[in-house]
Amino acid sequence: MAKNKIGYFTFVLHAHLPYVLSHGKWPHGMDWLNEAAAETYLPILTALNELREEGIAPKMSIGITPVLTEQLADESFKTEFESYLHQKIQAAIDDQITFKKYGNLHLHELAVMWEKFYRKTLSDFVGIYHYDLVGAFRELSDAGYLDLITCGATHGYFPLLGLDTSIQAQVKTAVKTHIRHYGKPPRGIWLPEAAYRPRYEWVPPVESALGKKPYLRKGVDEFLSENGIEYFFVDSALLRGGKAIGVYIDRFEALKKLWAQFEKQITVREEDTEKSPYEIYLVSSNPELKKPVAIFTRDPKTGLQVWSGEWGYPGDSWYLDFHKKHFPGGHRYWRVTSPKSDLADKEEYSAENADRRIPENADHFVHLIKDTLREHHAATGRIGALVAPFDAELFGHWWFEGPRFLKAVLERLANDDEVQLANTAEILDNKKPVEVISIPEGSWGEGGYHYIWLNEDTSWTWSHIYNAEKRMTDILSKLDWKNNPELQNILKQAARELLLLQASDWQFLISTWSARDYAEMRFEEHVREFNRIVDIAEIYAHSGTLSDADRIYVNDSKKRDFLFPDLELKWWQNLEYPV
Repeated sequence: MAKNKIGYFTFVLHAHLPYVLSHGKWPHGMDWLNEAAAETYLPILTALNELREEGIAPKMSIGITPVLTEQLADESFKTEFESYLHQKIQAAIDDQITFKKYGNLHLHELAVMWEKFYRKTLSDFVGIYHYDLVGAFRELSDAGYLDLITCGATHGYFPLLGLDTSIQAQVKTAVKTHIRHYGKPPRGIWLPEAAYRPRYEWVPPVESALGKKPYLRKGVDEFLSENGIEYFFVDSALLRGGKAIGVYIDRFEALKKLWAQFEKQITVREEDTEKSPYEIYLVSSNPELKKPVAIFTRDPKTGLQVWSGEWGYPGDSWYLDFHKKHFPGGHRYWRVTSPKSDLADKEEYSAENADRRIPENADHFVHLIKDTLREHHAATGRIGALVAPFDAELFGHWWFEGPRFLKAVLERLANDDEVQLANTAEILDNKKPVEVISIPEGSWGEGGYHYIWLNEDTSWTWSHIYNAEKRMTDILSKLDWKNNPELQNILKQAARELLLLQASDWQFLISTWSARDYAEMRFEEHVREFNRIVDIAEIYAHSGTLSDADRIYVNDSKKRDFLFPDLELKWWQNLEYPV
């Protein structure tokens, strides 16, 4: 780094969706994936590749969760997505006819805009990326621009999973999947919901087959260290104390009500001003036996500028409104107008006026980055690292202009005299942290704790998860499966169902009421599938035969929920490195 540099900057984007293939289409299901691919993943790829064509190195970090990677690589997604894009094109054409009929020329122009947007998306998907979005991200990684990181296999909420073998399986499945798709092991991980738990004696929070007696649990960092993962990300409140500012609460009214029930129960740690979110630290729950793992801390200043739908950039009155859609095609023709305005008061969108806001917002964001790093450098004399982590779907899906904002910020920082644009792996290699610290349990839900995922509306799910975890471990210890390929095939499908029912998405969707019925249905479905398949495994192990009905059941489950082909049953039986 040049002498006049004051610090590093990196965007970190977390791309994730639950497994929706063969589990519904609209309003919940496959269209979630289609929307995210069209509005977020392809526009981000376009922005990064445009920067390359301009001679700019688009350095940043992107995490594509294992469960999302498997879906994007699946042939059924590629077919469905192409069909979806054709539908969106036709819907825009139909809207043009309607708007022209009624003399609304401005909305007609916007409908033409949507037709062009989806035609270009289809052309890029087929002609440039050859149906292979995973390969497109891998190519950017191989070229040295992206640091591709991983996550828990199905985004299971690590601190609340009942058995350490479950966390082991989530991490090991993630690493195997990453290597298969991206050609090398991940160096970093985005912990699901940024949720961390250190080593301590833990008591299951609900009644289940696990009982209510305390037992020693390994720290999440230990599983990362064991599997070669070098770093993860935390909220600033986990590092320094103080109040954690939730990233979702502005977007879901149900969370505001839920938070009101829990707010008085939360004890806010006194802020430790000796620690800085612009330094990298090492964390270890077991420093005598395990290599420490580095942590990058979310910068609260830049975070709120993008996360907040009320006063952050996405809430700008000229940007496209996310919520109001035109029936029946679902295209959006209205602007934010005001974050507080209801749908009836939304005014018509102007693409030209929205485009004018992007440079101003990007300039403000860059100035905020530089001012923050200058302040850190002046106070400490050290080169800082400002990390800006966000859900990828915020850029494009929630905030239509987001990918162009992302590109504008990267353009401005690419040749900056003071700030070095880098990805997280490069920052870690250059800063080489040495200070080992301890951090508490927490997440980046409001208040920094687990209430979004464990509350009176979701506690029943954890009883089922704990029962399934114990049953999986017990069945693997009881049955002689290691030399029985047929039994392994059955039990591996049970493991897939266990991974899918552990997804934190179900509790999140229940708590936010954003797709509550769908989440409850999906969760119950995976619990039922898991238990039926384990029943079949026990019957087969004792009788040596499968009925036609049972064979069909397992095969149908495998067709519907086939992912992670390289998982290993031993991950659920015993810990590789016992407590």
